[in-house]
Amino acid sequence: MPALPDWSPDDIDPNVPSSARMYDYVLGGFANFEVDRKLAEWVMATMPEVVQGARRNRAFLRRLVTFLVEEAGIDQFLDLGSGVPTVGNVHEIAQRLRPDARVAYVDIDPVAVAASRDLLADNPIATAVRADLTDVEAILADPEIVALLDLTRPVAVLMVSVLHFVPESADPDGVIARLRAAMAPGSYLAISHFSHGSREGDADRIVAMSRQTPTTTTPRTRDRIEALFRGFTLLPPGVVDVSRWRPDDDETDPDEFSGWYGGVGVRA
Repeated sequence: MPALPDWSPDDIDPNVPSSARMYDYVLGGFANFEVDRKLAEWVMATMPEVVQGARRNRAFLRRLVTFLVEEAGIDQFLDLGSGVPTVGNVHEIAQRLRPDARVAYVDIDPVAVAASRDLLADNPIATAVRADLTDVEAILADPEIVALLDLTRPVAVLMVSVLHFVPESADPDGVIARLRAAMAPGSYLAISHFSHGSREGDADRIVAMSRQTPTTTTPRTRDRIEALFRGFTLLPPGVVDVSRWRPDDDETDPDEFSGWYGGVGVRA
């Protein structure tokens, strides 16, 4: 059996690949196993644009958190499907701009949660809990989240690079509706979502690959992703390629679709 880091949970199977750990590897992280790296290398060799798409998605996360802190005045974040911590985590971005910003990470992957808790050991206003993002009631009742976040005040709920792991049978619209019901007016919802790429067949290959992991991928169209914001007012520029959501002045407009759509909405 491969050697595991000290913080790894006892019940992890290092022979089963994880989408979260593969994403970590693509971004240059270290909380991944050989089985994750092998499958990720196959994906990158077959679809080299996946790396660029992952980086553009991460840049979208940085820009949206910066916007939420600096322009929207948000000081608490619920990051659902947060994944393995890598460069540019939500708490790092938010707390650099506002040191009292509170961040709760939620993920179903035990390695992602264990790595996050290890990283946050000395951070009293950030935590990570293990839960299925579709179990909204359990998440909102978790003692650590209850102690950290005040949902009577505006909060930002982040669902970045995660809803494509929620099939239609799991009712993603219902999940978001239950979250929305718990969010105070002035709260924000941010989504980025995998879609059909610029090359024909890419999405089908990603879906086939994901069947080797516990989380099968469900690509959605732009219109379907926009519908997930029901009950929220979308901020300009709406649901767009993540590279085109409020890009920095020094960011160039991509020639091809990144494979990811993103948007941010506010609850009235």
